[in-house]
Amino acid sequence: MPYDESVPPTPRRRPLIAVAVLAAVCLSAAGCGAGDDGDGGTDARPGPGRSGTASVPPSASASPSRSAPAPGKKSASPTTPSASASGPAKKISGPLSGKTVVIDPGHNPNNRLHTREINRQVDIGTGHKECDTTGTSTNSGYAEARFTLDVSHRLRDLLAKQGAEVLLTYDNDRSYGPCVDERARIGNKAKADAVVSVHADGSAVGNRGFHVILPAAVRGGAADTSKIVGPSRDLGTRIAGLFVRATGSAPSNYIGGNTGLDTRKDLGGLNLSTVPKVFIECGNMRDPKDAALLTSPDWRQKAAQGIADGISSYLKG
Repeated sequence: MPYDESVPPTPRRRPLIAVAVLAAVCLSAAGCGAGDDGDGGTDARPGPGRSGTASVPPSASASPSRSAPAPGKKSASPTTPSASASGPAKKISGPLSGKTVVIDPGHNPNNRLHTREINRQVDIGTGHKECDTTGTSTNSGYAEARFTLDVSHRLRDLLAKQGAEVLLTYDNDRSYGPCVDERARIGNKAKADAVVSVHADGSAVGNRGFHVILPAAVRGGAADTSKIVGPSRDLGTRIAGLFVRATGSAPSNYIGGNTGLDTRKDLGGLNLSTVPKVFIECGNMRDPKDAALLTSPDWRQKAAQGIADGISSYLKG
């Protein structure tokens, strides 16, 4: 679930839209052919089992991690991402060569140990929100933050194989955070062609499926999404359609009117972005059936593939 949310609005009920319609949207937008191989807040809204937290001092560096740190190694400072962190060192030539993708793994497994820091308020352009939140977990204790980092690693590898330069906003290389505003700055500084924030929701039992969160038209303070609303919707629509194909999961039955898409204006990670960006809530960790998928390594690989396919489709035009 995204990280700078407040209480979610009452789920909207709209006429059902069949999964086949989503696939058709994907086909018309990007061609979902077999060869079309290819940020998470995220800021998703909190629900049962999700608690707010978060923070990184204003001086925090917005430099993304580029190569994986040694197992268990943390940076000396919680505010400065490691110079080594999440992108493959060796460049590969491929259909996405010359493209930069930033992956934003929602939350941080250690946020729960730094509640004072992550509860610090940061400016999101139209107001203030917590620096970050702890995220949710399954009833058995599998944390959303661990899910998001796992899927982000799989997604990074899939995109790198196609030649993209892939950066992570953090890669287990800091004690907490980064804050939602810094997450946005990392994508902006990289001049990313696409940013995806990876999340999983924490809603009620019976609420199932995924949804992609799109930025609303927002202008206020440091926030101005006027230039990214259209491209972000294109990116999100392609991810939604191809996520269905790769995972077999249906669009959310409790958010987005079964379209798999939801537009929001209360997320700092979207409001402050100057490059195309979306969030994806891959499923509901508090529903036993969805949780069984989210805790499966095989399904997580499918989820990463669906997101990668959507990003690749968008970048290829």
